[in-house]
Amino acid sequence: MFIAGEWIEARSGATFEVTNPATGEVIGHMPDGGADDARDAVAAADDAFAPWSTTTAFHRADVLMKAWELMNERAEELARLMTTEQGKPLKAARFEVGYAADFIRWFAEEARRLSGQWLPSGRPDQRFLSVRQPVGVVAAVTPWNYPISMLTRKMAPALAAGCTMVLKPAEATPLCAKTVYEVFTDAGVPPGVINLVTANDPAPIGEVFTTDPRVRKLTFTGSTAVGRKLAAAAGASLQRVSVELGGHAPFIVYPDADPENAAKGAAALKFLNSGQACISPNRLYVHRDAADAFVNMLTKRVAGLVAGNGMDEGVGVGPLVNDAAVDKVAAQVEDARSKGAGVPVGGHRLTENSLDKGFFYAPTVLTEVTPEMTVYREETFGPVAPVVVYDDVNEVIELANDTHYGLAAYVYTDSMKTAIGAFEALRFGIIGINDVNPTSATVPFGGMKDSGLGREGGHEGLDEYLETKVAGISLR
Repeated sequence: MFIAGEWIEARSGATFEVTNPATGEVIGHMPDGGADDARDAVAAADDAFAPWSTTTAFHRADVLMKAWELMNERAEELARLMTTEQGKPLKAARFEVGYAADFIRWFAEEARRLSGQWLPSGRPDQRFLSVRQPVGVVAAVTPWNYPISMLTRKMAPALAAGCTMVLKPAEATPLCAKTVYEVFTDAGVPPGVINLVTANDPAPIGEVFTTDPRVRKLTFTGSTAVGRKLAAAAGASLQRVSVELGGHAPFIVYPDADPENAAKGAAALKFLNSGQACISPNRLYVHRDAADAFVNMLTKRVAGLVAGNGMDEGVGVGPLVNDAAVDKVAAQVEDARSKGAGVPVGGHRLTENSLDKGFFYAPTVLTEVTPEMTVYREETFGPVAPVVVYDDVNEVIELANDTHYGLAAYVYTDSMKTAIGAFEALRFGIIGINDVNPTSATVPFGGMKDSGLGREGGHEGLDEYLETKVAGISLR
């Protein structure tokens, strides 16, 4: 772990194994920290807050720019570690490292744009000055599916704002977090400003994060169930909270769209990271007139995907995170099959060619999906594309909105009128219109309803780590 500028073991001396999900082999060990370790890290962050928060925005920007340079220099090392620890194909890992670096550069630039404003008064002898200052110590919890970019999306704005941080990374991918911390420390981040606590059991760490009065903000990315618990506990302490949670994204193909082009987009997006993405499309609504062409192209594309170790040439789909994830996917597919769904491709766990040593499920297409099926209602987080045929274009928005999630949605249409109408009517935070990559470091990322609170990225990403202070000034 990394506390007060030192790499240390857990107080208990305990460690836990880190494994490769593609092979099952142990690739490392990390300290198995507990509540006392978390408190030590919070204390270090609290001690470092005053000196770091009073540095100039230009200094903080320079440190972040150095971190951006180092991440780019070490990009291949980081990508290979990510593929080994998390499982995604090397090409996708390289892309993620670039995306992670984008957040560092963006917020290095945003740090220099921090400003206040003069505000009017009804009194001629009075002036108001409004400024924004760092909120304080930030506790961050990050997921395993994007184990580098989800760190920089929180670390970069927090540091740019002048906050200090304690991070608890996912237990499945702590080696990636350790390597990212090496980038930031080598860039000149002072001791105590960033701290890393690793643990196989996150519960004791989360309790410290949400109850220690020195922690003034909690930021979490992960499941809705865990996010609810953490946000509720943080609320009792009146902490600032931002949580990016689960999704159940609709993918609407209107009758005027090219169904084959839409199917190609759906295949590219759905099986990215083996479907283990919160913005992954989970309900593919296709108009009946286009259904045959869409399903034929989607099935063709999915049948051509190669699953395997992400280090191997030609592999497009890596493993799932663990056995429980495979079991969840298999259960949803079997439930759908038992209720009448067609399975033109996939629909089984992969065990051939040594894949039985990892956590692989075949890229799958489900047809004739209905609302009675579990896959229609619950987030899959796996390589399954459920196709739902609809008839009435006036009802498809209602079908798409019929979920307690509200993160991402996708629309394919050749009509600007239809596109704008769908964009305005869909109750989701991110909408891709003929676009399967509607994200960037420069734009806000986040959802509505049970998909979270707050935004990351864009100008709003920095605001999450700032408080507003006002001075009333008498000129008498």
